[in-house]
Amino acid sequence: MKQAVLQSGKGIETLEIREVAMPQPGPGEALVRLQAATLNFRDLIMAKGLIPGIAKEPELVPLSCAAGMVEAVGDGVTRVKAGDRVTPQFTIGWITGAQPTPTMLGGSIDGVAQQYAIYPAESLVLNPDELGDLEAATLACAALTSWSALTGFRPTSPGDWILAHGTGGVSIAALQFAKAMGAQVIVTSSSDAKLSRARSLGADVTVNYRTTPNWAAAIRDAIGGAKVTNVIDTVGATQFADNASLLVEGGQLSAIGMLGSEFSWTRQDPRVDLKPIGVGNRDQHEAMLAFIVAHRIKPVVDVVYDLDRIRDAFHMLESGQFFGKVGVNLL
Repeated sequence: MKQAVLQSGKGIETLEIREVAMPQPGPGEALVRLQAATLNFRDLIMAKGLIPGIAKEPELVPLSCAAGMVEAVGDGVTRVKAGDRVTPQFTIGWITGAQPTPTMLGGSIDGVAQQYAIYPAESLVLNPDELGDLEAATLACAALTSWSALTGFRPTSPGDWILAHGTGGVSIAALQFAKAMGAQVIVTSSSDAKLSRARSLGADVTVNYRTTPNWAAAIRDAIGGAKVTNVIDTVGATQFADNASLLVEGGQLSAIGMLGSEFSWTRQDPRVDLKPIGVGNRDQHEAMLAFIVAHRIKPVVDVVYDLDRIRDAFHMLESGQFFGKVGVNLL
């Protein structure tokens, strides 16, 4: 079977494809034939060593989001059976409640850029027939992060204003979820073409922060004095003050990403309810799936590469020239 491997922290060019032996499931485990995967910004963090010490060393099978089919199960498995369509959890073993372990795919343990893999059966989520494998492969990290931001602390209500920065996987999922919840959504980007696509998905206000450097003032004008309830912050601390200025008193700043600077997690403002978002557990993943099916949401994948071209997939992610998600075909 094929498996992608990189030298942790040594760069994209260390990625290579190897032929390795097929694993076999033990008690409580399932062998999954992975069929599709998608990339997240954290995959660049692992490949380039942007946060030292968090990636498995010296080598790592990258990527954390995939979907496939159960090939075989070990003794004692009742949750899944051969033929079930599944997605492995982003955080292995996080079933409910608070996060018990930092055991995250494509980070502290090997990820999903391979054709077969073994997982604890309890860490598999059954995928609905309404979603294809590539669509289901967008959900375990980016979409679940957005779901947790919109539901985990301050549930989103109809009429709320939600601000989502950028047009990557987290922000586009947040746009789709928030619109289905009856909220109004603002999206920022440096690309008019991407903002046009965001409007086609229901974005109520779009602002090009490159052509409109004072984007916060433009948002205030566009929403007519209303205040933002929740900021989906994929950029980081560099935008903290502007984000805080747009929030309602006690509004939520969902600290998720570091696309433009360090994380916002350490910043403080008494007017802001700062919530670091740590993806989500299996219960939340299943609730998200039910919502997606009920509201007929179709996850967005912009471009797909074969596993043999995984370096190209990483370079596309690095370029930022995509909308929604970058996919990998594992067949």
